[in-house]
Amino acid sequence: MQLSEKLSNDYKDALRSGDKGKVSILRMIKAAVKNKEIEKGTSLTDDEIYTIFRMFVKRANESIEQFSKAGRMDLAEKEKEELTIIQNYLPKQLGEDEVKGLIKDAISEVGAAGPKDMGKVMKLVMSKTKGQADGKLVNNLVKEMLEKTGAA
Repeated sequence: MQLSEKLSNDYKDALRSGDKGKVSILRMIKAAVKNKEIEKGTSLTDDEIYTIFRMFVKRANESIEQFSKAGRMDLAEKEKEELTIIQNYLPKQLGEDEVKGLIKDAISEVGAAGPKDMGKVMKLVMSKTKGQADGKLVNNLVKEMLEKTGAA
């Protein structure tokens, strides 16, 4: 089953069950998918839909951080619930150790000698993770590992 079909079926199920929170977030995602399809002129692939999901995850994480700083825990909790729903559609995220392994491989593959090679390493690692790792986490780990490589 394609992701777009699963999204539609889950939306219908949420409507039937009266799950207002899930209906709300799935409606926003379906609207974003539809807008992108109109913009592109054809149906989206699963990878393109995953990109939309990742955009919503990033936005939710930023909102949670801002609401928490402002002391609005009620709104932060609402965003966390939405984030949980969205993450059910994304592929399993790689753990920090798995990401570090990919970074080590990428560093040796491109022959990175220090922080100046960060762009090459990031490009290779992000192409290998294909949305299974948070870009911010990868960036921080690459920076940390390249600084160690450059200092050694």
